[in-house]
Amino acid sequence: MRDVVILGSTGSIGTQALEVIGDRRELFRVVGLAAGGSNIKLLARQVLDFAPAVVGVSRASAVQDLQLALYAEVSRRGWNKGEVTLPKIVAGPAAPNELAGMACDVVLNGITGSAGLPATLTTLAQGTTLALANKESLVIGGALVTGAAADGQIVAVDSEHSAIAQCLRGGRAEEVDRLIVTASGGPFRGMTRDQMADVTPEQALAHPTWNMGRVITTNSATLVNKGLEVLEAHLLYGIDLDRIDVVVHPQSMIHSMVQFTDGSTLAQCSPPDMKLPIALGLSWPDRLADVSRPVDWSRANTWTFEPLDNEAFPAVDLIRRAGATGGTAPAVLNAANEECVDAFHEGRIGFTRIIDIVTEVVDQHLGEELADSQPQAGRRDGVEDGSDVGSRWTSSSDLTVEAVLESDGWARRRAAELCRS
Repeated sequence: MRDVVILGSTGSIGTQALEVIGDRRELFRVVGLAAGGSNIKLLARQVLDFAPAVVGVSRASAVQDLQLALYAEVSRRGWNKGEVTLPKIVAGPAAPNELAGMACDVVLNGITGSAGLPATLTTLAQGTTLALANKESLVIGGALVTGAAADGQIVAVDSEHSAIAQCLRGGRAEEVDRLIVTASGGPFRGMTRDQMADVTPEQALAHPTWNMGRVITTNSATLVNKGLEVLEAHLLYGIDLDRIDVVVHPQSMIHSMVQFTDGSTLAQCSPPDMKLPIALGLSWPDRLADVSRPVDWSRANTWTFEPLDNEAFPAVDLIRRAGATGGTAPAVLNAANEECVDAFHEGRIGFTRIIDIVTEVVDQHLGEELADSQPQAGRRDGVEDGSDVGSRWTSSSDLTVEAVLESDGWARRRAAELCRS
């Protein structure tokens, strides 16, 4: 029996994780649930279905709403209120972090965006297995996260990184030549940047394969998500960025591959279903039975592969550059992107402006001498105005949580200014 804490329980990853657990209650016990607070009715149903000891809501004002929703759900089910043991409720932005520190076997971090970093670091400090779906915390935390993790403590939940982990079982570390990360190409595959200038938020959210939240789906349309996955693979598996390739595979049946030094390539394939990597994240290194339907090899299948169009989708190259520079550069990129995604969906900027603005913010953070040449160590001298706190680059060797958060805040402010202009 594994005790599990799920952060982001009402999101796509969290709800599917609970479906996996719900079918295997003899193997897993949910001891904590945390959510942002935007879907209180669903959270109340999850609480009554899984009876966690502690529930966290990031929005403090949602506590009373949750209590009322719990009593309403108890009534709807015809239960006796006196027979229901309500959980302890913790509230506020630090709630997920508090749950990450609970005694348990696995913490599934399904929080979206940079807000997941504190919980990632707390989980690692506790020595608990981290099933990581929040790639942003690894990307922006970089050396802080990898330095805090014990060998094998982080288990990737992204389908691509789960695929790589499975394929890596087929050889020794010194036998690995390259990693090949597959991409569906998103809804705008085959289009030029000029053709994408006027696409709408509705079109950007029409992903051909996966059903995800707004930010991740938009990132998949810009290919930002794939760039973040390249950087995540570099950090997780210690493979140099120039040995990680991206190939477009529209059918999304092969989730990633590992090429070995003898010329052999191992691929992990299955119909697109996030329950498979989620289940592996919860049970690693063991597999669970009947999680996902396998490929039907009795039917004809055509799988195609094509190179990534870096001119139409410059995000991957931009993220490679930020990743190679390291330090606070990835945090700035991620924060500026999140701000621009919101601006795009609110109609304040066009689709292609997302990457244009993110590039400008990253270049300003690094400065000309860093954007055009090699990274330099430490902080650069800069303006001491409080509004510019975080504008100066910090190297990986000097990285702190405070530097990451300062850079995150500065990047959001600067991106917002550029979106308004």
